[in-house]
Amino acid sequence: MENTEFTVNFGVKEIQKIIPHRYPFLLIDKVTYMEPGKKAIAYKNVTMNEYFFQGHFPEEPVMPGVLIIEALAQAGAVAILSQENFKGKIAFFGGINKAKFRKKVLPGDTLRLEVEIVKIKGPAGIGNAVAYVDDKKVAEAEIMFMIGDKN
Repeated sequence: MENTEFTVNFGVKEIQKIIPHRYPFLLIDKVTYMEPGKKAIAYKNVTMNEYFFQGHFPEEPVMPGVLIIEALAQAGAVAILSQENFKGKIAFFGGINKAKFRKKVLPGDTLRLEVEIVKIKGPAGIGNAVAYVDDKKVAEAEIMFMIGDKN
């Protein structure tokens, strides 16, 4: 059970105050749970209007797995960059381990993106990330990140 103290209702405007991503690469639409430096739950509404469906694949639209991982990373970035000592910085991918894709993500699906930060040492860390559609696990990965300054 999630701690209601960390229940939030962040839309795109609030998300963009935390992470630098913008269209067409902002891949989360809302955040409903955010425990700074520890955990975030975010959502992505997948529509047929997504730019990537033009080529992936025209006759069988499927959200690319790498973009599901990126959406998870953005959810994790909201959690980590909300931590006081990382506010105003940027989170970069450091690596991806144990990525698994279990089900296709299609237009009309809503992704629930859950990321728990399990380790932070200095500017680096690791998060366990899981994506769901209708409470069914569609993807998971261990994501590593590095925190840096914006230029």
